[in-house]
Amino acid sequence: MTAWVALIRAVNVGGTGKLAMADLRTIGVAAGFAHVRTYIASGNLLFEADGDEAAIRIALEEPLSGHLGTPVRVILRDAAALDAVLAANPFPDSAPNRTVVVFFDAGPAPDTMDRVTGRGEERIALGDREIWIDYGGAMRDSKLRVPGAEAGTARNLNTVAKLAAMAREPAP
Repeated sequence: MTAWVALIRAVNVGGTGKLAMADLRTIGVAAGFAHVRTYIASGNLLFEADGDEAAIRIALEEPLSGHLGTPVRVILRDAAALDAVLAANPFPDSAPNRTVVVFFDAGPAPDTMDRVTGRGEERIALGDREIWIDYGGAMRDSKLRVPGAEAGTARNLNTVAKLAAMAREPAP
């Protein structure tokens, strides 16, 4: 079995997409996943499952969409992929709580950097299936708009590191 992390987009953020983590765990168990657990209330589900990424995504998106009454996007990474994201951090000198990774199913568009608007002191880098943003001291007041980012879901580096560590934990 492969250890997976599902990053559910737009739940429990700004009063939208209310999803109790107990309900998220129940959906994971009903999908047949093993060692199901959540981390913080922002839509992070960890589990073990056999199968390919597309089938696992469907097994989560369909019941989540039914539960919430609206389409839900799930981005998946296995434990090794999360470790690779951490190792590839282009901003190792930045505060991990002010550096985010926007995760996507597929890679960002090649012209993403050309279409960024509202950039101040933020630093941006493209990854294979991620966009890195170091907000520095401007996170609260940032006017940054990254085209296509709405198709992904963002987590700060503290959360990514915790999810990677949890994904490596052996099943009980």
